[in-house]
Amino acid sequence: MDTKKLLYCVLCYFLLSLLSGQRVVQGHIAPHHHHHHHSHRHHLFKSGGLSKLFVFGDSYADTGNTNKSMSSWNDPYGITFPGKPAGRFSDGRVLTDYVAKSMGIRSPIPYRWRELGIPLLIYGMNFAYGGMGVFPTLNPGPNMTTQIDFFENLITDNVFNISDLHSSLTLVTLAGNDYFAYIVNNGTQGLESFIPKVVTQLTVNLKRIHGLGAKKIAVTALQPLGCLPRSTATSSFQQCDETENSLVNYHNLLLKQAVAKLNNETNDSAFVIVDLYASFMSVIQNKGEKEGSIKFENPLKPCCVGISSNYSCGSVDESGAKKYTLCEDKESAFFWDSVHPTQEGWLAVYAALQATLEQLF
Repeated sequence: MDTKKLLYCVLCYFLLSLLSGQRVVQGHIAPHHHHHHHSHRHHLFKSGGLSKLFVFGDSYADTGNTNKSMSSWNDPYGITFPGKPAGRFSDGRVLTDYVAKSMGIRSPIPYRWRELGIPLLIYGMNFAYGGMGVFPTLNPGPNMTTQIDFFENLITDNVFNISDLHSSLTLVTLAGNDYFAYIVNNGTQGLESFIPKVVTQLTVNLKRIHGLGAKKIAVTALQPLGCLPRSTATSSFQQCDETENSLVNYHNLLLKQAVAKLNNETNDSAFVIVDLYASFMSVIQNKGEKEGSIKFENPLKPCCVGISSNYSCGSVDESGAKKYTLCEDKESAFFWDSVHPTQEGWLAVYAALQATLEQLF
């Protein structure tokens, strides 16, 4: 083996460990230790045979698909893990990483790294792209339909086969970009009649993923948008916007009905709702009574904040001066920026979801 090839292998190895949430220690891949992480693996997936994870959606699941112009590639994103910006919209791990962990696998590689060789495909693939929705949004990029096109092309090209699909879990996140775009373009006028359109399109997407051969499909219920710092800033991060949350509840009700109908139509009850609304709420309202649960100081206050409304987390001026402030203790913050949880926040959400996941799989 020539040195070039050897170097390439080493590089691949480091890249894989970087992408998959592990750190390399003296040539061995060591699990990443963290004071809240328990090393025992939670047996969430009773079927035991789920070895691949396929992911579609947005920044709640994206592990590095967006291009370098997105905030997730700027400091201080990635400061906790992997230690520098790598395309995750958080200081560290996101939902995908925790779902993979619960399956006992590494986080699947982002679609944009697909050219790096077949061994990297062993854990599935992540097609999620920050800022996306089911319809065109404010950000350029592949919406969910296009993400599924990418997936279908890989199946056609036999990169993934039917047994890969049968032994996989699919995670689909939809965290509100369709609604943000609608409000920017139209205000809140007519939003109620737009919500069913979003859920209908999401249902089409879910059906299509199932039609391609995916047997277990977990789709997120919408998180309480009214509790995101972008909405609570007006109350100095003290209270959630109930009007927004009631619209979210409408979305979630329609989603619940759609998923029940899908499960009726298919003979394998493939679809499951991952209730981000309930899990975010339980973390936000946690008074610390629950033994072992993670409690946050002021859960609505983000760690990384733009110094004025013109700036957001990660922005700098022409001379490169930081235009944001960073909290002292990232682990005491639930939200990282105006929309996304911290790594610790996702860990708490994931812990709140665990009971559901245990029943489902």
